Amino acid sequence: MNILSDRVNNLSESATLEMTRLSRKLKAQGYDVINLSIGEPDFNTPNYIKEAAKTAIDENHTHYTPVSGLIELRKAIANKFKKENNLDYNYEQIVISNGAKQSIANVILSLVNPGEEVILPSPYWVSYPEITKLAQGKIVEIPTTIENDFKVTPEQVEKAITNKTKIFLFSSPCNPTGSFYSKDELKKIAEVISKHKNIFIISDEIYEYINFAGKHESIAQFDFIKDKVITVNGVSKGFAMTGWRIGYLAAPVEIAEACDTLQGQITSGASSISQLAALTAISSNTDTSNELKEMQKAFKERRDFLIELLKNIQGIKINIPAGAFYIFPDISYYFGKSDGKTIIKNSTDLCLYLLNEVQVAMVTGSAFGNPNCIRISYATSKAQLEKAIKRIKEALEKLI
Repeated sequence: MNILSDRVNNLSESATLEMTRLSRKLKAQGYDVINLSIGEPDFNTPNYIKEAAKTAIDENHTHYTPVSGLIELRKAIANKFKKENNLDYNYEQIVISNGAKQSIANVILSLVNPGEEVILPSPYWVSYPEITKLAQGKIVEIPTTIENDFKVTPEQVEKAITNKTKIFLFSSPCNPTGSFYSKDELKKIAEVISKHKNIFIISDEIYEYINFAGKHESIAQFDFIKDKVITVNGVSKGFAMTGWRIGYLAAPVEIAEACDTLQGQITSGASSISQLAALTAISSNTDTSNELKEMQKAFKERRDFLIELLKNIQGIKINIPAGAFYIFPDISYYFGKSDGKTIIKNSTDLCLYLLNEVQVAMVTGSAFGNPNCIRISYATSKAQLEKAIKRIKEALEKLI
């Protein structure tokens, strides 16, 4: 007898978390595992942010907060949007959550009815389709190619829209591809969606500060679409604060209030200590922060270093990602090949082969909607990257 709900049975385990679990299992057995599957910066939270949290504890800011978050933090976020993104929001339009993932879930669960459609440019972050499943929505994928830098065109978006479409959901910079949409590209997509009355856009901008293409652009900046955009962000990636669990959204008031109601019945407000740490982070001058500059510089150096290493491996196709800390190479050249024991049929097989053969962990592209690719995180040192690619090259050379 199956005692679990269909809701849970229909969910897939996060592929990134699954690879982390398998990596830990091998490590526990004594293997030297290099984990290139992880989606978090390998830097520590800057000291000035940690000090703010310590002060918050010492001053007894240890009580419940409003469900939507501390007003001073929501005002700081509104100021950040205005100063950095040219977006006008008041604090009542902002909801603080336990990570950007909860922000996205709040919006989807607040907007999507059973059978309504969520359009996802593919590749997409692994949790987007699973959250849509929870809302009993239908996923509509728009496939992209490495030749087009994994970005959708306005024509593709228009073609995917039906009378059941409720949300267009994307990230820029993108996880897993690192692709970055320019202002002109975003405007053209916004023009398509603005013609359809009941469609909303969720713009996931969590990798805003990790981009190498210049100024970050938000799709909500265009007045003709702003009231249909929910902008999601957080402190996890840009400030190396993954464990603090603070994400936020800015939305039309009606949607923000719905997210507050939903969150109030599930988690209530996020940690008061984490919110006050986030207040210090978001209020800091990101243009002059040495910590942020050093982090971005390191990621760019690692990206360039990794690309040069991958160029020496036969059959791997790569683009040059403009942001985040991932490379998403096409490895379909190896499909059908074997080392005499294992036949590589897809990217999942290749990831498991590399994990078991040379103890390098990566994530299958199938989890992101593209079975021809794998996701490589370069949120680790150059030394580890060099060691990992050497192992990968040697393992792939055994496949014939």
